[in-house]
Amino acid sequence: MARNCLAVVLAAGEGTRMKSAKSKVLHSVGNLPMIAHVVGAAQAAKVDAVSLVVGRDADAVASAANTGLPISTHEQTERLGTAHAVLAAREAIERGFDDILVVFGDTPLITAETLRNARQSLDDGADVVVIGFRTENPHGYGRLIEEDGELVAIREHKDASEEERKITFCNGGMMAIAGNKALKLLDAVGNENAKGEYYLTDIVGLARENGGTVTAIEASAEEVLGVDTRAGLARVEALWQARKRHDLLMAGVTMRAPETVFLSHDTLIEADAVIEPNVVFGPGATVRSGATIHAFSHIEGATVERGCSVGPFARLRPGASLQAGAKVGNFCEVKNAEIGEGAKVNHLTYVGDAEIGAKANIGAGTITCNYDGFNKHRTTIGEGAFVGSNSSLVAPVTIGAQAYVASGSVITRDVPDEALAFGRAQQANKQGLGKKLRERLQADKERREKAGD
Repeated sequence: MARNCLAVVLAAGEGTRMKSAKSKVLHSVGNLPMIAHVVGAAQAAKVDAVSLVVGRDADAVASAANTGLPISTHEQTERLGTAHAVLAAREAIERGFDDILVVFGDTPLITAETLRNARQSLDDGADVVVIGFRTENPHGYGRLIEEDGELVAIREHKDASEEERKITFCNGGMMAIAGNKALKLLDAVGNENAKGEYYLTDIVGLARENGGTVTAIEASAEEVLGVDTRAGLARVEALWQARKRHDLLMAGVTMRAPETVFLSHDTLIEADAVIEPNVVFGPGATVRSGATIHAFSHIEGATVERGCSVGPFARLRPGASLQAGAKVGNFCEVKNAEIGEGAKVNHLTYVGDAEIGAKANIGAGTITCNYDGFNKHRTTIGEGAFVGSNSSLVAPVTIGAQAYVASGSVITRDVPDEALAFGRAQQANKQGLGKKLRERLQADKERREKAGD
């Protein structure tokens, strides 16, 4: 398709029913603002530029929509209908594009395929292309009335005849318009209606009156779902998650209970990875082939290489990088740290701002003490090192290759390669003192109870 295209994204709605301090298009689906989903679909449909029609939070909306395409913003100061909203982008439309796509910033499930199909219909000779959907319950929707393959009218439910109300092909609101006719059609839209607003749907009749061709294409019902409330946002999130899970399953990822796994827009999981129930992926997570993420783990901004094992109940925070065959076990947390090939961080351990060498073994309850109250410091543990349980490694500190750290140690100085480090107080046993202490504590308790303390 050698045609150029402008996407006009309507994003000026107040979204008062969201009951939110921010514009509704900034609310996220799959940890990505809705506006970014819409612009991303337009970009994948090969549009050349995007015009955002904005209201409040204009700068934030423009920032969230930035995918690398040329973007212009146009403020809609009055809310006088959808055609009026599109005309807010008049300056951009006047630059001259072959195709104009009109989409909504609160429809994050719209696909690039549907937008490409709309553009193709323009290329095939249509002047206006309406994106519709089919539903078994069309009550309240505008009906798309077709004759001989053309769209002849969009009839609102209240104005439709009994026969027309049986039509299940409904208006989804989004359109494609031939660029050389867009402004003429939009300027001809009047506001002679009960609300005194300028409706985009009127260009269907206007185009036909001028001898133009109007067609409709079909999208799935979920693609055109708009979000007006938190309940609607939750519904769209559920549909998006189901779509993303299905794509991963079909790509060869195993999920034991897919409905319990939650993904982000950029989650990358390769074939033959295994994801157990109740795993949450925040933004920036990558899981390579052959890795297993056990139940109740949370992964964000982290990379898990081939053959790794994570969890159950593990948390990988941004900057965590597990090399091939590494293991992070139950109730462990890793942040901004590299776990070397075949290394093990088995359980109840915190590793932050650290580098763990290949085949090192970090015992239960080990802590890299990386923060001094003002600055972060790094811990380096060499290849094949063994750190005993319940050890505290006070950074900055280096544990050498093949070194041992005795259980219960507090390590504040570097440990050379192949050395054995003890960093704990000398144990002393006082014969009989335990009995005396117990008797004294028991007596104190009885005195307090007698005094009513």
